[in-house]
Amino acid sequence: MKAVVLLSGGIDSSTTLAIAKNEGFECYAISFDYAQRHRIELDFAKKVAKHIGVKEHLIISFDLRKIGGSALTSEIDVPAGTQEGIPVTYVPARNTIFLSFALAWAEVLNAPFIFIGANVVDYSGYPDCRPEYLQAFERMANLATKISVEGKLQFKIHAPLLYLTKAEIIKKGIELGLDYSLTWSCYDPQGDPPKPCLECPSCLFRLKAFEEAGIKDPLLK
Repeated sequence: MKAVVLLSGGIDSSTTLAIAKNEGFECYAISFDYAQRHRIELDFAKKVAKHIGVKEHLIISFDLRKIGGSALTSEIDVPAGTQEGIPVTYVPARNTIFLSFALAWAEVLNAPFIFIGANVVDYSGYPDCRPEYLQAFERMANLATKISVEGKLQFKIHAPLLYLTKAEIIKKGIELGLDYSLTWSCYDPQGDPPKPCLECPSCLFRLKAFEEAGIKDPLLK
């Protein structure tokens, strides 16, 4: 069974890849260099892909800084702490863009399954992580592709972390042998060599996840 797996190099996407691999899928990882502030995550995505063992790892490059509208793709400061509502780290239509690339590759590969590490329990306010969004994208995928219209294949969007807490995600990854020292979460890397800022929303979610799981974050050792 072939599956395309969105892989950012963070906790959620890396755990999702580990789950897909454990379930017996032949995994094709896809990552994105979109001129994001935390482009260092791609170095970690490569490490995770190699660690887990994927059939192929594709990195797509495009420049979302030309659109902007996010603290990750413009000169807007990354906030310290978490925010109410949709945060400034939201990148306009990011998951739709990512999933569209994944869908195109899945059609070429004849891969019915697309995995994404979306999560709503420790909800960060991103509208493109909601289950109703993923269901809508799946419907669209089966309306918009030649392979589906011709009845050769039906696409399925898998989000195995959707209803897990961050602590449960960490424990699941460790159970599957995932080395979290190979993952990166920080939106605002500091110094050279880069280190996590430990203040941005993504860092705080990561700190909380490891604390609640009762496990020390190996990235901070």
